[in-house]
Amino acid sequence: MLDAAVKALSQMISPPMRSILWRSIGLALVLIVVLAIGLQRLLSWFATYGEVWLEGLLGPSWHSSLEVLAWIISIAAGLGVVFGSVFLMPAITSLVASLFVDDVADIVEREYYPAERPGSALPFNQAILEGIKTALLTIVVYLIALPFVFLAGAGFLIFFLAAAWLLGREYFELAAMRFRSPEDAKAMRRDNAATIFTAGLFIAAFVSIPVVNLATPIFGMAFMVHMHKRLSGSRPELIAPARQTR
Repeated sequence: MLDAAVKALSQMISPPMRSILWRSIGLALVLIVVLAIGLQRLLSWFATYGEVWLEGLLGPSWHSSLEVLAWIISIAAGLGVVFGSVFLMPAITSLVASLFVDDVADIVEREYYPAERPGSALPFNQAILEGIKTALLTIVVYLIALPFVFLAGAGFLIFFLAAAWLLGREYFELAAMRFRSPEDAKAMRRDNAATIFTAGLFIAAFVSIPVVNLATPIFGMAFMVHMHKRLSGSRPELIAPARQTR
């Protein structure tokens, strides 16, 4: 697993991967700005009008609690873009990854598995749908975990573990679906749940690093291509990487 992570890291800055890297970073930046501004506006609305609406719904006895909540949300709204970029990064990278699945996987397979059958490109609609589903699920899980951030930082641990499960799940299934039906890919992921969750911890650690995490779609996809190959019984150590034979 560590060897697969090292291979993915080293290949990220290789000449064939650089174009994809810059395109994915650019798209991630655009999505971060758009979504974070949207989050900031939503939080500002809640801090201004939501407190009154909720108090009318829940009753006067909730006034003090809602004031505290509105105060916390006002601070978050003031940090809008920064808060949003951190909170939304795993969701954003999930969506971006779905656009570059085959570009990244093709390069990894050609370089490290030239003697094996290449994977088949995923239908564009299917890849996008998988990315959207994971992004939305990530946001839902994070919203559930958000209140725990204020309880001795428990939320940050929940965020990290949730990211490991969600990102490991998505990237592995995207890699597996190049060779298997969606049902078989999901079944393989379930059969190797512990291994894939552990691999997801690598991706969660990567996405936790500011700025560097913009490259998460490239690292995560390349990493899980290697993991899928190994769980499928491939032996890359017996195949000289293409760059060494040129």
